[in-house]
Amino acid sequence: MTNAPADSGLFDPARLGPLHLPNRLVMAPLTRNRAAADGVPGPLMATYYAQRASAGLIIAEATTPNAVGQTYPGIPAIHGAAHVAGWRRVTDAVRAEGGRMFLQLQHGGRVGHPDNSGLTPIAPSPVPLPETIHTPTGRQEAVTPREMTRADIETTVADFAAAARNAIEAGFEGVEVHAANGHLLHQFLAANTNHRTDAYGGPVPRRIRFVVEVVRAVAAAIGPARVGLRISPGNTVNGIEEGATGDIYPALVEALADSRLAYLHLVFADPGRPLFHELRRAWPGTLIANPALGRGEPLPHDGGRRAGERLLAAGADLIALGRAFLANPDLVERLRIGAPLNQVRDEYAMYTGGATGYTDYPTLAAADAPVAQMN
Repeated sequence: MTNAPADSGLFDPARLGPLHLPNRLVMAPLTRNRAAADGVPGPLMATYYAQRASAGLIIAEATTPNAVGQTYPGIPAIHGAAHVAGWRRVTDAVRAEGGRMFLQLQHGGRVGHPDNSGLTPIAPSPVPLPETIHTPTGRQEAVTPREMTRADIETTVADFAAAARNAIEAGFEGVEVHAANGHLLHQFLAANTNHRTDAYGGPVPRRIRFVVEVVRAVAAAIGPARVGLRISPGNTVNGIEEGATGDIYPALVEALADSRLAYLHLVFADPGRPLFHELRRAWPGTLIANPALGRGEPLPHDGGRRAGERLLAAGADLIALGRAFLANPDLVERLRIGAPLNQVRDEYAMYTGGATGYTDYPTLAAADAPVAQMN
């Protein structure tokens, strides 16, 4: 049984640069650790994303732009020819189902381990992650990262630009630069992970410099209309303590406001917070808002629909949902007609591999299909 909901702006078409989006629901990037050990996406990933192609836009999961940026086992990469070919199979499958994809570029910085990448992690300052990290042999204590030299910074900026070019070659419509959730770019923004005294540390204008340089280099490589930026103001995941959150993000948005980027993606967006409205006023382009649904709490029964509608009313242009898309390949249709949602099976979310909890979530069509009779 379904309960047909009232009309919603979530299902209105929209434009994102040159792209026509059939609805305003975006599949948020979700780390699922299903790539091969060498970072190459396989057929299972193509199936997973193609199942969810009815989203207005899919932002594919965090993908490393170079070897030292790898976070955990099973993370996809985009810095080699085999990675490009693997992702091309994914984008071809999604396009065949009528979908559109961006690829999120993520460098882990101190969120990494030699047992995962074969390399000592690098970061703004030699401040280790204050928690254990998953490796092929189980969780281990984090290592102290090597402080990035100026040459490291320049190389990393170039690696992001090269990864963006690879993503376009792999068939993506664009890329999202990940400056959120405690990874490398966020580490430059945060006071407790950036102790530098050079041009990349100290006062807010210097702490935002690395993020601005990465975004501008990526935009120069593939065009600004193909580039989004993801931020998570006030997020403390991965041991981050920003300090001066209310100064960092207005300064960052102001520095990039004239860059003509495809979008700004705001994580854990809350229209009840003044900073949301300040950033909305300061950002002249498309704003993707990922609603705050309670970290560690069960997925709401509506999948975040009401929270998304509040954000649209507050000025967001597109709404990014994560767990709801993970558990419901046909989420757009379920929300459109008010159908019940599958709940997330958290025990299979990460590090398990295989189809269980990944490509085996049922659709409404599968649930309504007649059961074959055995003779």
